[in-house]
Amino acid sequence: MDAQAQSSDLASKILAASTPPQITAACASVESFLHKHTPDQTRWFFSITFPTLICKIFGFDESPQPPQRPPSNNGWIDVVLSSNDSELASRVFNLLSPYSVLMSSMSAVDRLSLIKYVFPIERLPEWVRFVLQTERDCTVLADLGTLFKGKINKSSSSFQVELNVFEYYIFWFAYYPVCKGNCECSDMAKVQRSKKFRLENWASSIAGFSNPKRVSDQKVDCSSLYVRLLYAYLRAFVPVSNLNDAHCQPYRSPLLHYSTGYDNLKLEQAEFLVGALVHFWLVDNDFSPLPVNVCKSFGVSFPFRSVLGETPPTSGLGEVVNLFMKYLNLSSVALTEVSDQAEYSESPRWRASRNAISVSPSVPSIGSWNSWVQRPLYRFILRTFLFCPMETSIKNASQVFSVWISYMEPWAISLEDFKELEAEVGTTAKSMTNVLPRASACGYSSSWQGFVLSNYLFYSSLVLHFIGFAHKFLHTDPKVVVQMVSKVINILTTSGELLDLIKNVDRAFHSQPNRSSKPMLNSLYRFVPAIREQLQDWEDGLCESDADGSFLQENWNKDLRLFSDGDDGGQQLLQLFILRAESELHATSGDNLLQCMDSLKTGLGNLFGCHIIKPISNPHEGRQPRESRNEIFKPRRVRNGIPADIKYKGDWMKRPISDDEVGWLANLLVRLSGWINESLGLNGSQNSFVGPSYVEVPGDVSDVSGPTETAKVLLCSAGIWFAASCCAAVGFMKKHGLKVNLRVFASKKVVMVLLVIVAMSAVRRAIAEAQTV
Repeated sequence: MDAQAQSSDLASKILAASTPPQITAACASVESFLHKHTPDQTRWFFSITFPTLICKIFGFDESPQPPQRPPSNNGWIDVVLSSNDSELASRVFNLLSPYSVLMSSMSAVDRLSLIKYVFPIERLPEWVRFVLQTERDCTVLADLGTLFKGKINKSSSSFQVELNVFEYYIFWFAYYPVCKGNCECSDMAKVQRSKKFRLENWASSIAGFSNPKRVSDQKVDCSSLYVRLLYAYLRAFVPVSNLNDAHCQPYRSPLLHYSTGYDNLKLEQAEFLVGALVHFWLVDNDFSPLPVNVCKSFGVSFPFRSVLGETPPTSGLGEVVNLFMKYLNLSSVALTEVSDQAEYSESPRWRASRNAISVSPSVPSIGSWNSWVQRPLYRFILRTFLFCPMETSIKNASQVFSVWISYMEPWAISLEDFKELEAEVGTTAKSMTNVLPRASACGYSSSWQGFVLSNYLFYSSLVLHFIGFAHKFLHTDPKVVVQMVSKVINILTTSGELLDLIKNVDRAFHSQPNRSSKPMLNSLYRFVPAIREQLQDWEDGLCESDADGSFLQENWNKDLRLFSDGDDGGQQLLQLFILRAESELHATSGDNLLQCMDSLKTGLGNLFGCHIIKPISNPHEGRQPRESRNEIFKPRRVRNGIPADIKYKGDWMKRPISDDEVGWLANLLVRLSGWINESLGLNGSQNSFVGPSYVEVPGDVSDVSGPTETAKVLLCSAGIWFAASCCAAVGFMKKHGLKVNLRVFASKKVVMVLLVIVAMSAVRRAIAEAQTV
């Protein structure tokens, strides 16, 4: 029997394998076939059998299906999970491990360039799907790094992504948890939101959302087959140690020089694996998928915000993203172990060229994956905090919170974090004992200053955004939210050296270089431009005013306000959070909760250098705490009116809907006003206005004569006068910072007057028609 017929029979056997014995037999058959055939003879296997194998592993149907359709429960990964059979799990893992005969056959076939696959467009990250619809954007996408470079080709009527065997498998591997998360999210029982429900209803409590498990105690489930495979692929393809060796550099750039004997395929596999996981998991439906500087360099603009809007990242990815980021942070751990002081001349920047997009810090300490994931991870966490729906559980946000906390403490990574996974994977690769620090050495030190400076927004701006999230979700589970806030404060205040660095950078950000300043402060001024650029780039298009009900002001990506003492600063917001948390926790008995609040107050006192608020009073002294809760913590917008002592300080046109306005009409007029202001350029104030230009009329123009010419001149003059008047009005508005605001017409009084006028006009017309008849 030839290889083609054997491949067809093997595909049928794989397709029918749905029970543990059948799966075990199918795995053995695949390995036996690959052992008996040379790479050039396995063409039929990868043409016929391999797509079927992928469908069975992940539970996808071979027929085209919508991306929202869930994988079937007959997928081998799901069968392994449900059967709880360790032998079956080991059998499937050995088939798919990076050291298996299947993976070695993939590499051999790719070296010969025998097979190319077309990955389904509907399975790609959402932003890539939209890019493939335009020819000009597709040309740019093909130049964006190794992930899509040379892989975008045009078919008869559309563009498509063509991949080799390894790349095709990695795309399906990265897509699997995304599909799972989307399907689980859509299958959850959705709470129908009432028209009266708003995120400002802090005082209300929603039962059933409680999650008593502490976030910091959550660990990766190492028994999951998918998690074991993920760790095995990272260990095999993504180097994090031996940074001084040229062949172990984790990414390439013009600044790096590799030994000629090193296998470029391994470099490409490392870059491709990291890039695929980043774009499928972290970027995906982000309306700003690429840095602003990169888009400007290529002259492209992606209007994804109108399509994707305030869409949160895919839920259920916290576990795998946490493992992914923790592993990549090992490169930073190894970096500090190699060099006692990782000096950053400036924060990492994106550099664009026509050949490729590379991310590399302009520092001697090259070799860290950190700069690859900074922006995508920051926006992944921030979008989760901003756009997390109130009608969902806090579980997904808690998982993303764990990712953030783990990323902020790379010095806390120890051998225990990977010990269980190392045992489960059983890899033959070199142990990572020489990469990880000893348990006694864990903690912040001066060698981590470069890491903190290059990731400063994770320790400053993102903390303030998280405070807004904590206010929004405090009523869902007060205990868990308070523990989350306490965890963040503890990270910032545990090390006095770290806290001093964060505060000094904030002072440098809000001041000007001065000879009389402290030497430490003067040495930090060189980082301010890069941090300011990061702030505007990483938070591009994201602000709290876009999130329903958030009380924070818009355009926060222009400044750092964690240590600001204003009404919108971190100190005031945290003080308000403590007051609200006390009121929520008073309803729950327990001394440990009161001790948690006292600990939080102590941490805030260390953070801001002052006593934040008085200790909690004894709840048994009277019933006043319950009454004050109802009086103090009313929502900003309630049906009985707006309290006089609550003032809105943001953009007045985007203020919360009041009781004397028609809600849907106000939203419509606000959008219309925003479009008009954007079209007229009124969103940014201008100090000077350039008037209309004058055209010099030639002297040989004939005189105007005749009624037709006279009428044309009069009409043109009227048009020019009207245009000049409009230009003058727009210039006046720009000069004085005025904007078009049609929201006043959404007032119920104005609407009532208009309805009365229309009704009276209709009645008069009806009476007139009746009289004529």
